[in-house]
Amino acid sequence: MASNIVTLAQIPTLTQLYRGRLLSPSQQPGSNSPSKALNDILSHIQYDITRLQVDGIVNAANQWLQGGGGVDGAIHHAAGSQLLAECRTLDGCNTGDAKITNGYNLPAAKVIHAVGPIYEERYHLTLERLLRSCYRRSLQLAVENNLRSVAFSAISTGVYGYPNLEAAQAVLDEVGKFLRKDDNASKFDRIIFCSFMPADVEAYQRFLPFYFPPMPEDIGNANTSPETKADNGW
Repeated sequence: MASNIVTLAQIPTLTQLYRGRLLSPSQQPGSNSPSKALNDILSHIQYDITRLQVDGIVNAANQWLQGGGGVDGAIHHAAGSQLLAECRTLDGCNTGDAKITNGYNLPAAKVIHAVGPIYEERYHLTLERLLRSCYRRSLQLAVENNLRSVAFSAISTGVYGYPNLEAAQAVLDEVGKFLRKDDNASKFDRIIFCSFMPADVEAYQRFLPFYFPPMPEDIGNANTSPETKADNGW
């Protein structure tokens, strides 16, 4: 198992980020009202997703579920050969869909393998629907498998070329819609957006406050305690 494991208690929520002035309110008003319930379960960090001790992590997988480069390769490497062996029994996965396996040597109990689209600007609307579907299907699988804490890698923004800012907006809007529907928010203790590339970090820092604005009482309050912060570990 990888060193420098980060537990759920060490990952700050949006509420804590706002209170610690680590996340600033959006300069543009969004369409959603502030929600303490959502801000208390959502998180964003820049860290190595293979070191998160959560119920499940979401892998940016390819259609063959065979492992590859980037986060996909890192997850397979950290999990060990048993992960690839189980993936080979799943008969691949369609773009926009997701499948679940055990986590093996990872600190996460399960891995959800979501296959994002390869970006081409002329097919933007279709590819956005597929990207949204990746996150929706992953959350559905999490609920079906009683995973109460889930960390997402940034799907499709690496070698698949999806523009970071556009991806973050689609993802945050889709996750928000899912959580606001059918009391789905109550089915999770934490949903974490785990960024690796600086461009993804900047995109989420920019758009999280637009889609999930702070409660008025959380703006500029006391700093979060040191133990709630995870150092960059990738």
